[in-house]
Amino acid sequence: MTGLLRILLVVGMACGVLVPLGGAVAADAKRLNIVFVSPGKTGEVYWDMVAQTMQAAGRKLDAHVEVLTSERNYRTMQELGLGVLARADKPDFLILSNEESAAAPVLEAAEAAGVKTLLLSNTLIGADAARLGPPRRTLKTWLGDVTTDLQTAGARMANALIDAARAGKWQSPDGKIHLLGIGGDEITPASIARNAGLKLAVQAAPDVVVDRMLFANWTQSEAEQVAANYLSWASRKGIRPAGIWAGNDPMALGAINAVVAAGLAPGQNIQVVGLNWSEDALRAIRAGRLLLTDGGHFLLGGWSIVLLRDYADGCDFAAASPHVEVKTSEITRTNLASVGDLIRTRAFDRIDFAGFRAKPGRCGHYDFSIDALISSLAPLEGAAD
Repeated sequence: MTGLLRILLVVGMACGVLVPLGGAVAADAKRLNIVFVSPGKTGEVYWDMVAQTMQAAGRKLDAHVEVLTSERNYRTMQELGLGVLARADKPDFLILSNEESAAAPVLEAAEAAGVKTLLLSNTLIGADAARLGPPRRTLKTWLGDVTTDLQTAGARMANALIDAARAGKWQSPDGKIHLLGIGGDEITPASIARNAGLKLAVQAAPDVVVDRMLFANWTQSEAEQVAANYLSWASRKGIRPAGIWAGNDPMALGAINAVVAAGLAPGQNIQVVGLNWSEDALRAIRAGRLLLTDGGHFLLGGWSIVLLRDYADGCDFAAASPHVEVKTSEITRTNLASVGDLIRTRAFDRIDFAGFRAKPGRCGHYDFSIDALISSLAPLEGAAD
């Protein structure tokens, strides 16, 4: 195999390095050690899937990925990151997420320690962004960020609710379509973007009003409570609730529980949308209780390893931009079958991550679309031909 891989090497002219044909890792490429400090809780579906796609990509791209979990505590996240940087044997790369705008001190410490970093899902915003500027300017070791266009996702989710309500003629006595918005938080960049998408969609729809924009800390239990309070209030005010927009799947599922408890029928006289592509959400879509789940952004984990493997091999993703933005997609009952098994089984080793590497002469150019993902999947073991 070693000889064959050497024969297959071709010169990536734009990158100035040897890049293997077909995305394979060169036989003499260095094995990478990567640490990911996850902001999520142990067992939290989304962040678990982010980590699992990272590790699956690492197995395909000769990279060991160590995952440390912050348990949704930004101080713990900072302590874990600083602890990694204090190690005698430092990793080649550190991956962070700017949850609760807490990543800047770790990025600055990484600069001092000479450890290259990548931000995932949430990049710098506000005062930190103004102070530190873009990647590679003030902090040379901050290589860039890989994020998703969550504002468009938030708008797409809202528009699906609005379309369903108009089709069902679910206006209140005032002639308006009334929605509830449930956001994760008010400070995380990914949450701000989703919430902004909801706002944009509603601003473009004069027949729609968001009665409340409430926050449930990304959790099902808190979302169930705030949705129950809203539905009780709407009933007292004579408002006919048409839809609930939830910033992630757990909150959408909590809202569904509240809807059922209030005597309504999700999918029949009120619609709920979520985001995450979680297995529980797919079951709710299949049952007709959830209109859609947007997302696919847990794959940012795998895509980040693709970027770092290319960077380590001399094909710098910043040749196009240090900001890599990946489009999300919606899953409905219409396209559920195409990716449902992948999510249900979490068999992320089915994904040909090596095939997503930048082609020779095309450093920084990637196709991380849902169509490319589906095309890359190896058959599910045990599936019928």
